[in-house]
This record gives sequence, structure tokens and C-alpha cells, in this order.
Amino acid sequence: MSSFAIYVLGMLVLIGGLAYGAFLAGLAPHWIMVGVIVLLGIGIVSAVSKTRAKDPPA
Repeated sequence: MSSFAIYVLGMLVLIGGLAYGAFLAGLAPHWIMVGVIVLLGIGIVSAVSKTRAKDPPA
């Protein structure tokens, strides 16, 4: 399994836990979905930046 996949899987578990907690706290479902979408975007951007190959020196 690649580093990217492990990073994304961890982000999905974190987002799922936060969404479940927000549901239990009584947040409206549409606000939970907004939070999930924003966190997914942040997670993908950070996963790509952390796991991409470094450019070789010129």
C-alpha cells in the first residue's frame, strides 16, 4: 500500500469520526456534509503535498 493511500485512509477514518461526533452533538446533516467536503479537500491536498516525489536537483 502506498504512502498516499495510507494517508488518505487515515484522513477518512478521522473525518468519519468527526462526522459521527457532529451527528451525536445534534448538528444539522447539511452542515456535517459541508464539513466533510471541506476536510476531504484539505486531506487530499495535504496527502499529495506530503507524499509526492521530490524534484531532482538541476
